[in-house]
Amino acid sequence: MRNAQITAFAFAGALGALIPACGLDVPDLNNPSLDDLQNRPTAISIGAASTGLLIGNRRNHAAENGYVVQLGVLGREAYNFDAADPRYVSELLVKKLNQGSPFGGNFWALPYANIRGANIVLDAVDNVADLSAPDKAAIRGFAKTIEALDLLEVIVTHDVNGAVIDTDTNPLAELPMIVGKDATFDKIVSLLDTAIPDLAAGGASFPFVLSKGFAGFDTPETFATFNRAIRARVAAYRGDYSAVLSALADSFLDDTSVNLDFNAGVYYAYSTKPGDTPNALINPNIYVHPSVEADAQKDAMQNPDARLVRKTVKAKKPGSRGATLAFTKLYPNPESSVALIRNEELILLKAEALFFTGQVGPAVAELNIVRTGSGRLPALTGTPDSATFVDELLYERRYSLLFEGHRWIDVRRLNKLATLPIFVTMNDDGTTTPDTLNVRYPIPLAECDARPGEPACAKGSTD
Repeated sequence: MRNAQITAFAFAGALGALIPACGLDVPDLNNPSLDDLQNRPTAISIGAASTGLLIGNRRNHAAENGYVVQLGVLGREAYNFDAADPRYVSELLVKKLNQGSPFGGNFWALPYANIRGANIVLDAVDNVADLSAPDKAAIRGFAKTIEALDLLEVIVTHDVNGAVIDTDTNPLAELPMIVGKDATFDKIVSLLDTAIPDLAAGGASFPFVLSKGFAGFDTPETFATFNRAIRARVAAYRGDYSAVLSALADSFLDDTSVNLDFNAGVYYAYSTKPGDTPNALINPNIYVHPSVEADAQKDAMQNPDARLVRKTVKAKKPGSRGATLAFTKLYPNPESSVALIRNEELILLKAEALFFTGQVGPAVAELNIVRTGSGRLPALTGTPDSATFVDELLYERRYSLLFEGHRWIDVRRLNKLATLPIFVTMNDDGTTTPDTLNVRYPIPLAECDARPGEPACAKGSTD
């Protein structure tokens, strides 16, 4: 897929400019120059750039220092005991996130590089003479959706520290403002919602190739159901539960089939083919946090939650801090896919939205679809109050979406950060050092250096 990747550009605060990640001196129809794409776009170059947006969005999602690992460590789902880089423990767990490191400074430059690419595609597509009107509409709907995904990564990691949303401006001019969480979510919602009429006008197929992770969602019509699924997730993050239900109605949610497929959905695809990217989550340094096993519920026969059994296995050797399990059942090889969004999550989003719109019985019924079908646990009974339901919801989301990048976000948005276990280190002098609870990523140092006095730069990673 890399041969189809558009030249990447990074939004670098220290320079206030977009920096090419590779040279533009060798013409290549599969890797068009910025000048050609902006001023002489063709169906081939726009198609290659559109496919490149998928690669850019996937970027470091399943990298050792990527989204799933870092958020898994912060959410106490996982440990990474990489002896060559102790920051997986010392920074992500023991100390505050460092805005100048590749850990605390993460999830900013790369998403904005891809957002810049999406804006270039959106600006250029109407100037392509050899694309039909439906093809142009399909590309617009696709690019807006991918841009929304990239911006969502920025704001769910940085939370109240904010994000930049005015991204389609001259990068050599004055830097655009860092705005708050609400304004960022407004922008994401606008991108997702305005993509829908474009996709509706997009004809029967996309004029470019999508990855195998989009199988079943690779036409404008089916891709729109993926867009609505992401829209439902965003609405839940905002606590806008009527919007969750509305978006789910147009998504690929299936909670009624006799043989439900909890895994139906869209995935990040990986491979070991030359030029592609493997899944690095099979790293033997990555362990399951001991609390995941300790907190797993059991059925009447004392069998543990089937999701735990299905996704974890005893590690070849024990790790530090009491870790004994690995995720090699969940990600067994370098070509294992990583869920972007699945039907199982959609059912749980529906349960959450039903409860918080006053439909308690149906909400519990939706939880039980997942709990009994995926977890093989006894059904929940009774009429829970709000506190009880949140605990039940978080349990189901914890094991259904285990090590997919959700736990840390979930406990933060539902005001349950204090429930995350804190490991206490016994020092040689007899004193103890508890882990730090990092609740958001700081604005990266390079960005702050370019913005003297920026209020968002003073907030850091903890309350």
